[in-house]
Amino acid sequence: MRNLIVVVFLEPVAEGIEFPRENWPLHITVVKFDVASPDNVAGLMAEPVAAALGGRVTVGGDARFGRAGSILVSLIDRNPQLQALHNDLVRIVTELPGRISTPGYTLAGYRPHISHHGGKRPRQGDVVALDRIALVDMAPGGTHATRRILHLWTA
Repeated sequence: MRNLIVVVFLEPVAEGIEFPRENWPLHITVVKFDVASPDNVAGLMAEPVAAALGGRVTVGGDARFGRAGSILVSLIDRNPQLQALHNDLVRIVTELPGRISTPGYTLAGYRPHISHHGGKRPRQGDVVALDRIALVDMAPGGTHATRRILHLWTA
């Protein structure tokens, strides 16, 4: 199974780049999933992604996620366009067939957020454009040390 994720990047990125797993550009996770093969996944997701491109979301307050609240995040205020993108991609993954990695955090349980990284973080009230949506391989070449952008949709 291939571990993939669709994210909205807040920082400039390019298709094909690899980065260390500890050094993600700031992003909002849309859906994380496993599939037998990444072939044609981007094609199946193209229509709902295109519908979301150019949308805007607002950064809300901070929260703590993860084990014992160890991960500081900025929540994204409820947004029908982002929620629709998430819902559409969850449907596509389940039809592949695929497996959602964190089913408790999907559909009604989806809590979009931006994990803080080092000194990088958004501020409450910032408006973020959905203008860089990417399909990312979480273990290119079978190693979990890096991530690779397989496909990048831009507004």
